[in-house]
Amino acid sequence: MARIVLTNAQVVFGTTDISQYVTSVTLTSTFDVVETTSFTNTARTRVAGLADNSIALEFNQDYASGALEATIYPTLGTAVSMTVRPVSGSSPAYAFSALVSEWTPLGG
Repeated sequence: MARIVLTNAQVVFGTTDISQYVTSVTLTSTFDVVETTSFTNTARTRVAGLADNSIALEFNQDYASGALEATIYPTLGTAVSMTVRPVSGSSPAYAFSALVSEWTPLGG
């Protein structure tokens, strides 16, 4: 099996390619586990419930006009379309709508 090190990932935020600022990207999917055991079962049974998907990005910040801060900050509290590719311009592509719920404009 081929192994990959993310050196050329692509992250598109809305219509803006922000890959040049991204230093780390993590996509996570989890599902609620719903128990369905009844009195007639001899063991517990479960099914997958609702999915919970998230993306975590780490950046090199840029405060220049039209750069990263100007792209992300105005979207706080809104949903933005995103596409993430492990290798720029190739498959697979993970496309989704992300709620921008957290932003740390300064840390050091």
